Amino acid sequence: MAVAVSKVRFSDPQIEMAHGAGGKASRRLVEGLIAPLLLSSPGDLLGDAAHVQIDGVRVAITTDSFVVKPLRFPGGSIGELAVNGTVNDLAVSGAKPEAIVATFVIEAGLPIEVLDAEVRAMAEAARRAGVRIVGGDTKVVEHGKADQIYISTTGIGRSMPNVHVDPRAVKSGDKILISGPIGDHGITILLARGELDIEADLRSDTRSVLPMVEALAHAAGSGIHWMRDPTRGGVATSLNELAHDCRLGITIDESSVPVGDAVRGACELLGLDPLHIANEGQFLAVIAAEQADAALKALQSVPGAEDAAIIGEIREQPAGALLASTKYGATRIVDMLVGDPLPRIC
Repeated sequence: MAVAVSKVRFSDPQIEMAHGAGGKASRRLVEGLIAPLLLSSPGDLLGDAAHVQIDGVRVAITTDSFVVKPLRFPGGSIGELAVNGTVNDLAVSGAKPEAIVATFVIEAGLPIEVLDAEVRAMAEAARRAGVRIVGGDTKVVEHGKADQIYISTTGIGRSMPNVHVDPRAVKSGDKILISGPIGDHGITILLARGELDIEADLRSDTRSVLPMVEALAHAAGSGIHWMRDPTRGGVATSLNELAHDCRLGITIDESSVPVGDAVRGACELLGLDPLHIANEGQFLAVIAAEQADAALKALQSVPGAEDAAIIGEIREQPAGALLASTKYGATRIVDMLVGDPLPRIC
């Protein structure tokens, strides 16, 4: 039987680092080449996890790879990141993580104490998140053919009752919540590389967001219309993707977005926008207007989410765009990340 192949629209001549940055180039690669050729329903909207029905049970599946440099940084490491990132993709998709399998690609010559530290970090992160690591695979490549260690993970979770996140459920008037200060992870990684003569007391925000999502689900339930953890590309890219998918406008108040002084100062020195900086322990949520205040109160009651805030709302216009109002009363268009100012952050 002949199988129709969707038309490929990707025309870039070669892969660049920007294709892995989570911004425009990444979306162009996935939507223009990978999704049309691999997905059974290439027109479906892509999220942090896929939901499938298995014998009447709705489960969520996600997969990710971690190539962070350096392997260890203030506040975390690649092993901890691999578990938290997988747990978070499931959580913001409305699923409680149940199990993870992991694959290690290890460069020959890696000191065993480095591998031991990352395996232990994964085990501890899994224990804290309440998820089981149930299997995996190990590959070793020649010296110089990898950068110490890469970790890939696949996670499966059980869908939370009464929570169904979908960009198509978002409507005008909905409120946008953020769970806490943005940019800590991306700036921490940048400074940990030692390439800049900047000192700051910063730690990555890597953690499981599951307790916060569960509190939100208990308070808002079906009022949760969409969630996303703004990793590569930051808050700006995640909200631009939402605006594109729901075909509505998004307006945020920049003064309401929590940003630590160290992150803000580093961004000003380097000419970076905190809205484009990666996070690993925060998430965005779009909540029905009538439930937003209760949702925020529930979120702020969770340890570590005391700085959660309502930062904006969904509007009819300008459709497909993200606007930010500044503290000076002006309004600017915030595009999704273009290029790759900080590669290999997760």
